[in-house]
Amino acid sequence: MTRSTETLTPELHEYLVAHSAPVDSVLADLAAETARLYPEYTRLQIGPEQGTFMTLLARMSGARSIVEIGTFTGYSSICLARGMAPDGTLLTCDVSEEWTSVARRYWKHAGVADRVTLSLGPALQTLRSLPADQRFDLAFIDADKEGYVAYWDELVPRMAPGGVLLADNTFSHGRVIDDSDTSPAVQGIRDFNDHALADDRVELVMLPIGDGLTLARKLS
Repeated sequence: MTRSTETLTPELHEYLVAHSAPVDSVLADLAAETARLYPEYTRLQIGPEQGTFMTLLARMSGARSIVEIGTFTGYSSICLARGMAPDGTLLTCDVSEEWTSVARRYWKHAGVADRVTLSLGPALQTLRSLPADQRFDLAFIDADKEGYVAYWDELVPRMAPGGVLLADNTFSHGRVIDDSDTSPAVQGIRDFNDHALADDRVELVMLPIGDGLTLARKLS
């Protein structure tokens, strides 16, 4: 019999967070300020256990060059920057000056501002403007869901062999399995999940972290 992933009750999730590396004051303050400033958008911020996972993944992979699609207020970029090699660089893309102004402040508080470059504008334009030989060790996609397939197709050829790709919200809050939900964001995630699974340039697994986190490795 195949064992399934345990369903996380609120109490079990609280236990999980309590038994993971604790969030420091910078990330705790950032999460609190984001909730205060943008209560209707707090779902856009990754959770503490996902942040810790991403830090560890960046550290274990030895990532020196990271790209992030979707900055919001900077929580995930801090987690990635803390995990990358000391001489590493992180390029993060967003279209909101308002949201990323919060990120800029917290990059300074976290001591990573000198290694993070923000590109304000459509991420596809940013990616397509990069040098043809630009390669990344790790990529994180967490932006408009309708754009995931296009971001993936731009990023996969730019990944170094063995490079890691992460895509957030691949459960779409459980709506991916609701055939009656045909909203553009949900359909965008369905299309992406099928597209990534069929890509023979990577091996991947969808993880039940947060709202679903797809982890892929570039084969060559």
